[in-house]
Amino acid sequence: MPAEPPTEASGRRFPLRNAVIYGAAAIGAVILLVVAFGEPAPVSPVATDRLGPATGEQIQQYLDDARDSLFGDDTDPRWALVSFTEYLTAPQIPAAADGLRVSGVIQHVPVDRVQTPVVTVAVPAGDEPAVKSADAAAGLIAAQQVRDARSGEIARLAESRLRAGCACTAGLVVRGTLPQLRDLATRSGVRAVQALPADAVAGRFAVSPLLPDSADVVTPTPDDGPVPSE
Repeated sequence: MPAEPPTEASGRRFPLRNAVIYGAAAIGAVILLVVAFGEPAPVSPVATDRLGPATGEQIQQYLDDARDSLFGDDTDPRWALVSFTEYLTAPQIPAAADGLRVSGVIQHVPVDRVQTPVVTVAVPAGDEPAVKSADAAAGLIAAQQVRDARSGEIARLAESRLRAGCACTAGLVVRGTLPQLRDLATRSGVRAVQALPADAVAGRFAVSPLLPDSADVVTPTPDDGPVPSE
């Protein structure tokens, strides 16, 4: 693959060095990456597939591109990112996936003007692992080293809310055919479904979620607000 492939609206293939990805994670491990919104992924010259919008991208442009990615007549299975209009609780995940295989669950505790971690958890087949992804995300957060007192407060808050069953599921990575993904995109509460090309390889694409509360342009959230005690 060349180092500077052109941007494709439907496939959204970009060199990572041309896009700062927040909350990025490559699907393929059992438990993946935790990263706060203010911390860009390491620079890499290697081109990759990506699900989700790039930092600085107009959200309406991403929504248009996501819709275009579902065009086609083939029935090859594809990886896809499902973004929601509102955060879901973990028990709502199976119904939200509408029978499609869930391979990744994006968990994020929304707090006004506080940058909380985005956690992508890869899950095996079945409803139970997806439902338990909130606890898995909480465990990952608890295991992270913190930089300072504020980071520690944020980590404790995020862990506590995830374990308490908060509505914190921001998106899903699923596997389905274009007809299945088009049907999913019409469901109530689904903001967007973006599919990768059929030749995208597990473990070789990144995910940058479109959070339900993101509007207008994808930018890092402010981090100047007080951290709630619980």
